[in-house]
Amino acid sequence: MKEEKSYSAKSGFLMVFLVLTMLVIGIFGLVLIKNPFFVILIPLVIGCIPGFTIVNPNETSVLVLFGAYKGTILGNGFFWVNPFFSKRKVSLRARNLDSDPIKVNDKIGNPIMIGVVLVWRVKDTYKATFDVNDYANFVAIQSEAAIRGMAGSYPYDNFEDEMAEITLRSGGNEVSELLERELSERLAIAGIEVMEARINYLAYAAEIAGAMLRRQQATAVVAARFKIVEGAVSMVEMALEQLKEKDVIELDEEKKATMVSSLMVVLCSDKDATPVLNTGSLYQ
Repeated sequence: MKEEKSYSAKSGFLMVFLVLTMLVIGIFGLVLIKNPFFVILIPLVIGCIPGFTIVNPNETSVLVLFGAYKGTILGNGFFWVNPFFSKRKVSLRARNLDSDPIKVNDKIGNPIMIGVVLVWRVKDTYKATFDVNDYANFVAIQSEAAIRGMAGSYPYDNFEDEMAEITLRSGGNEVSELLERELSERLAIAGIEVMEARINYLAYAAEIAGAMLRRQQATAVVAARFKIVEGAVSMVEMALEQLKEKDVIELDEEKKATMVSSLMVVLCSDKDATPVLNTGSLYQ
């Protein structure tokens, strides 16, 4: 497989001087000397003009002679090459691909919508020009394939797969690194360098979004209740220990159970508790 090779083009300014010199000599010979031999210089001047080319910064010119790859002008400036060369400009500037969200299945099989932002540029002009038909379209199609492959490697979150350490929603750098590796492998054939790849859109598909939202809300409520109960038990335990240590009052097991029940109701209730005053004895 061929690879990119640099072509050393001649200075365009030097060739401009030579072409103008030939033009002046040709006109001088025809007009003043009146020698028809000098007419040969005129077609030579015209034939040299297509050889001039300008290569801008972060741009290259791929040179082909009758179907044979001759090299790539990697430098910038004003050059002159063989007039029979066909020249194809290839930009080396970084480009962005903001993919539209596509529907894929995560590792568990849940349908999700995911989109990425890809920053890429051409690294090998030979592969980008001759190994693929349209390298920009190739990047777009292979990016979608890489997204599908990456999304199938991780669950959306760890609600259903509690053992999952990395998820699409919280994976961060790990998910981005996997996506970059996947894209680099796929785009290497086109001579494309992947500079950065990040998930910029992630959501459940519309058909399950409502159910997943209710599940997340239920999970949050359960987690909050667990914390409330855990704190309430600690507070009741501390209250009983403090009463016992300071010998404020001696409670039997029945009264301890009543006190614990009342405290748990007060501490775990969604609403403010309404106290009921007992005007009789403790045992009424």
